[in-house]
Amino acid sequence: MDKYKIILFDLDGTLSDPKEGITKSVQFALQKMGIVETDLDKLKCFIGPPLQVSFAEYYNFDEEHTHRAIDFYRDRFKETGMFENELYSNIPLLLKSLKEQQYTLVVATSKPTVFSEQILKYFNIDQYFDLIVGSNLDGTRTSKTDIIQYILDKYKDNQQHDFIMIGDRKHDIIGAKNTGIDSIGVTYGYGSFEEISQSKPTYIVKTVKQLKNFLMTSRVK
Repeated sequence: MDKYKIILFDLDGTLSDPKEGITKSVQFALQKMGIVETDLDKLKCFIGPPLQVSFAEYYNFDEEHTHRAIDFYRDRFKETGMFENELYSNIPLLLKSLKEQQYTLVVATSKPTVFSEQILKYFNIDQYFDLIVGSNLDGTRTSKTDIIQYILDKYKDNQQHDFIMIGDRKHDIIGAKNTGIDSIGVTYGYGSFEEISQSKPTYIVKTVKQLKNFLMTSRVK
């Protein structure tokens, strides 16, 4: 069987470490909503899942309060937070190597597409991606299942076995399963090994180096 042809990458916790920008923007939003949270580590749970899910799950916000909180979050994030971010070590080298091997690379993230495009450009890695797919600012297409399916529909000439999804949270693995493609759970991001392993990805890797070694030799007959 041939190698995978189209590799889908989650952004937060997989390509880059966005902890500072996301947690400070959540902290800002909560403050605007009358909630003081001084421990940024308590807000790491917001890294990865859609904001609609996290504000409702962790702070019991109803739909109206969730929308308000997201608006406050974005006020800070679009000005400052998206740039309080850093690439994981060796990510540019990984992407460059994969492109040299003729892989098609796609970003599949719950972060709004418009912000994702700016972040990839800021890090000068947008050049490696053929497509960047995130959520819409109106709150639609936020689930990883919907995002992956949108990408599959864009590449209708390919088979499901041509695709593989890489991510650090259970949402990435569940989205891959729901759309019938393979997945790699990475444990260097923000999902625990327990979270990743319980979601049962096709493969698990611990480092960017391991990820590179796997992808450069994957599914060779």
